[in-house]
Amino acid sequence: MEVINFKKFNIDEQFEISISVASELFSAGKIFIYPTDTIYGIGGNPFSESSVERIHNIKGRNIAKPFIWLISSVDILLKYAEINYESHLNFLKNIYPAPVTVVLNLNSRTKEITGLNSAAFRIPDNHFCNKLLTEVGMPLISTSVNRSGKNALNDFKQIEKEFSEDVDALFYTKIKNIPLASTIIDLKREKPSLIREGTIKFVELLDKFN
Repeated sequence: MEVINFKKFNIDEQFEISISVASELFSAGKIFIYPTDTIYGIGGNPFSESSVERIHNIKGRNIAKPFIWLISSVDILLKYAEINYESHLNFLKNIYPAPVTVVLNLNSRTKEITGLNSAAFRIPDNHFCNKLLTEVGMPLISTSVNRSGKNALNDFKQIEKEFSEDVDALFYTKIKNIPLASTIIDLKREKPSLIREGTIKFVELLDKFN
């Protein structure tokens, strides 16, 4: 069993150190909890089998159920996903960063590496996330901090109490944020379809395709 040397960092006071440590943890196949533009997320390298397995085990979640991947830019997205319609590309450039998650088909190389056919992507509107994502230059797993069937936690003190023995680090902020739900849309086909409506209404997003 892996021995966890849990660490925590206040990103308000230790921003640069937090980015450096989170980047090192990501590269080493470790997992950590961090704030996003919606709620706190459990993160790690989606191409690390051990990271993916650990997060699934922590959450008690079906291994076949994929995670959201956070990315820093549409250019990074194009390295992993297929975008076959110019309207989709323009849409993504117009809306991001935002609490909107899009499900896309993966390109052949990414399918081969991950064994997945599609993935859900989001460019977050969060300074810490964007700085970290730019630093690692790759997608970052983002999944809510909870056990399967339980409510997501968004208070760093409660998160530390319940998950400090499961993850390698907690990056937290004392700035209160309002928990948001991202709107999830399917962009695997030409016509977008709604999977889950969140803070931004689907009808508002459809206007961006015009």
